[in-house]
This record gives sequence, C-alpha cells and structure tokens, in this order.
Amino acid sequence: MGKKKEKTIEIPSTDVLRAELNKEQYKKSYGRVLRSTIYTLLVVAAAAALIAVLVLPVLQISGTSMSDTLMDGDIVVALNNSNYKTGDIIAFYYNNNILIKRVIATAGDWVDIDEDGNVYVNDVMLEEPYLTEKALGDCNITLPYQVPDGRNFVMGDHRATSIDSRNTAIGCIGDELVIGKIIFRVWPLETAGRMTNPSR
Repeated sequence: MGKKKEKTIEIPSTDVLRAELNKEQYKKSYGRVLRSTIYTLLVVAAAAALIAVLVLPVLQISGTSMSDTLMDGDIVVALNNSNYKTGDIIAFYYNNNILIKRVIATAGDWVDIDEDGNVYVNDVMLEEPYLTEKALGDCNITLPYQVPDGRNFVMGDHRATSIDSRNTAIGCIGDELVIGKIIFRVWPLETAGRMTNPSR
C-alpha cells in the first residue's frame, strides 16, 4: 500500500494577515458610520417634520375668500403662537378643513358692521387698506356682537363672498382651533415676502 500524501497547510504571510485585518476593520467602521449617518438623517427629518407641523406649518391657499390679499394656490407659512391681534391673518381648523381668515376682534370686543360694510370694533371704525371692496356679506348674527371669551371674530378679505364669523355656520373661532398666524408667503415667487399687519 502506498503512503498517504500529507496535506500541507499554507500559513499566510504577516502582510496578508494585516491586509485582511484592515479590510475587516474598515467594514466594521464603514457600517458604524453608515448606521450613524442614517440615524442622524432620520432624527433631523423627524425634527424638521415636527417643526413644520407644530411650529411653522406650510399651507396652500384654496379658494378666494382672502383675495386680493391671498390668492388661490398661494403657499404660506404660519407661526404657531397664541398672540393674535386685530389685522392678523390666521389659519384654523373647521370641520376637518383648514380655513384662513383675518382677525377682526378678540375676546370681549364689540363688533358692529353697517350696511356699507364698514366694520367697527368697540365703536371705532377699522382702517382696512387690504380691502378692495366692502360688503356686509352673509351676516346672520345680531349686531352689535360681543366676542365670547377664548374666541376670535374673523372675516375674509373678500367680504362679499366670504363665510366667516358674521354667520353662525362658522361663528367665532376658539383659541384651541387656531393653527397659527400667517407670517410669510413663499409662493408665487413674485409676491413672496413677509405678511405684515397693516393695523399696527
């Protein structure tokens, strides 16, 4: 019987071992950096989404109740705070929709509107340079009207067609329903800019 051939085990050189070790360390390091990068991106995206939803909501105007101040299709940014004054434009929830109107009066104020559409708050006529026309509009409340606590009396700038606090279908808007004050128009670009309150 012939002799069995003995298997020879080839021992890799130090350079080969070092190269393999470096390769494995690179893989581990790359995986760690990749996981860390993905985690960071997810955290940043989540934070941006929270800011967009809770602090600076971005909204698109639908309809003409705020024309000529805001037009159908305009994109605006709102600031979530609770400090609203006469002349501010706010976004609020109504029947699972978001509406945008202008604050006319706040809690405790008396509102009156004459047949020509002139608006009075606490017996002082409002200067409303943002209007292109005045109208009493769709009004079925008893005037003068006192704004209840924790609520805002709002009207659209297109007074003839806007359904707003002049009508009991919408009424005054509770503070808890307000999303925020419109502070900036981002689209269209030619009219982009800060939304200022002309009453101040």
